[in-house]
Amino acid sequence: MNRKLIRPSLTELKDQMATRQQRNKKPAPPEQTNAENFYYVKQMQAKTPMVLVLQDGEEVRGIIEWYDRACVKVHRNEGPNLLIYKPSIKYLYKQNEVAEKA
Repeated sequence: MNRKLIRPSLTELKDQMATRQQRNKKPAPPEQTNAENFYYVKQMQAKTPMVLVLQDGEEVRGIIEWYDRACVKVHRNEGPNLLIYKPSIKYLYKQNEVAEKA
C-alpha cells in the first residue's frame, strides 16, 4: 500500500496567515480628526481675543475672522487685519488665559 503525503500548498498557507493577521489588526486612525477646525469655529463664534505666536517669536493679538486650509485672518483693533499662513504660526492661545494665570 502506497501512502501519499498530503500537504497544503504554500499559497493556501499564505492566505490563511493573511486572514489571521487582518482579523487581529486594528483599523488605521483617521487621517484628519477635525479638532483644529472645531477649535477655530468655536473661537470665531465666541469672538475670543487670541494671541498668535509666530515662528520668529512675534505676537499677533486679535480675533480670528476666518480660516482655511492654508491661512488664518486676524482682525486687530490696533492695526490692519492680517492674513497669516498657518506654517508661520508656532502656537496660539486665548488672550484671557494670560490674565487669569498672572
